[in-house]
Amino acid sequence: MVAVSVIIPTFNEGPNVAPLVARLSALENIAEVIFVDDSTDDTPAEIERVAADAAVPVRLLHRESPTGGLGGAVLRGFEAANSDVCVVMDGDLQHPPEVIGQLIGRFDQGDADIVVASRYSGEGSAAGLAGFTRLAVSRGSTLLTKAMFPRRLYGCSDPMTGFFLVDLRTIDRSSLRPQGFKILLEILARHTLRIAEVSFDFADRNAGESKASMRQGLRFLRQLSSLRFGKMPAFALVGAIGAVVNVFIVWALTGLDVGYVWAAIVGAEVTIVGNFLILDRYVFSEMKAEASPFWRRFGQSFLFNNAEAVIRIPVMALLVESWHISAAVATAATLAVAFVVRFVFHSLVVYRPRRASDSGAAPLEVADRSMRSGEA
Repeated sequence: MVAVSVIIPTFNEGPNVAPLVARLSALENIAEVIFVDDSTDDTPAEIERVAADAAVPVRLLHRESPTGGLGGAVLRGFEAANSDVCVVMDGDLQHPPEVIGQLIGRFDQGDADIVVASRYSGEGSAAGLAGFTRLAVSRGSTLLTKAMFPRRLYGCSDPMTGFFLVDLRTIDRSSLRPQGFKILLEILARHTLRIAEVSFDFADRNAGESKASMRQGLRFLRQLSSLRFGKMPAFALVGAIGAVVNVFIVWALTGLDVGYVWAAIVGAEVTIVGNFLILDRYVFSEMKAEASPFWRRFGQSFLFNNAEAVIRIPVMALLVESWHISAAVATAATLAVAFVVRFVFHSLVVYRPRRASDSGAAPLEVADRSMRSGEA
């Protein structure tokens, strides 16, 4: 089995260093442990203390002027690694070190360039996420990200995890521009890789405080915006045009004394059909051959958007009746929220690629056309 370099980015994780190294020392096939540290406390001193008596080689790379956040720290670890195969994990023991053996074992089967430890596949669990809100944010951001990169992330259930094994020989590190926590997303979005997964239970934090914050959330959104969004810009443009048409229809019909609810229904149906035809013809055109037949795609899109409208229109009515907002403004506001939901559904369901056995193409034979404009 291959011996791996374990890359651990740390920021004020001193109390977790000793138990983490102790558990890593009990494993086989660990060539070295590299802490890339951005701490402002005594964590570097603790790493050096633990390294002196560790049963595995432990190295400290302390960055006085950190750039790129956690992702930048991981890249620094890649540069310093002695092994071509690296495992990346957090330093808070929410990533159980014992899973590394499974990552190595799966990689040694020879059919994967990257092996992801997933909270959302098999018997995996995200129980260690603190509270319903963090779990909901994690799930929602995962769905949105997979929708943005439907091909590159096909087969990866947890692109937001920070626990994975990667063969450095299969990636172009110069293409990576990390801006925060999500280095795996950066790697997968900019490369066409063979992906495998093992499931794991995301544990409770051992000590210290979570680094998740609103600031990190904004950095994540900035990271997504720095990557080309696949189909999202064109999808947004079609949605914006449809929204304008929808608002105009509502405005025009209410001006003719048509009730705003009936006006909204007419506007919704016209734009649902029109938007689908434009999306299918221009936005998702190169994905149609691998997706379901036209009438199935139309049916899925039409039924979903009508179901969304059944929810959205009563909300719009509530805004008009209770908050006394104009019908046109309420329509525009609810359409803006619906945009993200529609995008996720169309990318993950309507234009989901059929399996290789159905389409006649091997999984890696099809270029990630939805991401071509995103590679820089």
